[in-house]
Amino acid sequence: MTTNGFVSELTPESVPLGTGPPTREELLVHYPAKFTWKQLKVFVNSGDLGLLKRDRKLQVRYDEWAKGIRKEYGSIITYLMTYRLRWGEPDTIAILKSSLDGITPTAADSGPVKRIGELPPISPDAPTHFVADTPPELVFIAMNDWPYSVPPEVEHSLIWTRLPIFPPSLPPPSESPLSARLHQDGLWGFTGLDSPPPSPSLLPECLPSLADWGITMDKLVRSQRGTDEEERQVREHGREIETFIKRRWIESEWETAWFVNPPRLQSVPGLSHIHVFARRKNPEDIARNKLTNGNA
Repeated sequence: MTTNGFVSELTPESVPLGTGPPTREELLVHYPAKFTWKQLKVFVNSGDLGLLKRDRKLQVRYDEWAKGIRKEYGSIITYLMTYRLRWGEPDTIAILKSSLDGITPTAADSGPVKRIGELPPISPDAPTHFVADTPPELVFIAMNDWPYSVPPEVEHSLIWTRLPIFPPSLPPPSESPLSARLHQDGLWGFTGLDSPPPSPSLLPECLPSLADWGITMDKLVRSQRGTDEEERQVREHGREIETFIKRRWIESEWETAWFVNPPRLQSVPGLSHIHVFARRKNPEDIARNKLTNGNA
């Protein structure tokens, strides 16, 4: 028997714990989501992306796995460059699958395939930073092998890019309040929502779901809301990302919350990447949107 596409008879006894990246069954049974979709959107919109967490037990498992990866490859970045990130190709390695892909790993992908640790070259006519039309060979999209504590119906994907997220023309943080804000807070946004994203004012009522991490309001790191013009400039820096996301996660079928961690939160600072939480809309939502938009 299945419920919403997930097996309902799973138990801790029937799902053994592994040591590498978790399976969907392991996530459901041993690392159940701490956040609802609404809470997740509140955290993304809170101004402090540090609220987004991986299950603490799963984090311990990741840390142990990472030790072995560093021993074999020298560093996580080398592992990513020589094995995990296959620029311009579909992801055939991931254990967790996106419903957008429908890809089954082949025998050749069942074990590590070491490659020369070189990033793909960037041609002189390539964009200076990530844009919606970034050449495919400079992008790799994959499910997060170690997802955050998200509901089972939410896919946690990563958009890796060879290009920097921010334009080279962006001044140093010490010379620009806008730059300082981007470097402290990062970027985030939403697509496909039927109503405005939940207000950060809802954060106090959502904080109990972060009790495992000891998060309280006084520990938040976020900027004060700026003027309308400052807020417009911040949104402008995320416009190309949002356009890229809308092309892959069609708004009539998906709603997403996306973000780019600021440098202080980046676990892989040497490689640019964008987090995307994507939730497929149910048939009722899709039908209602068609009626609302006059497409019935």
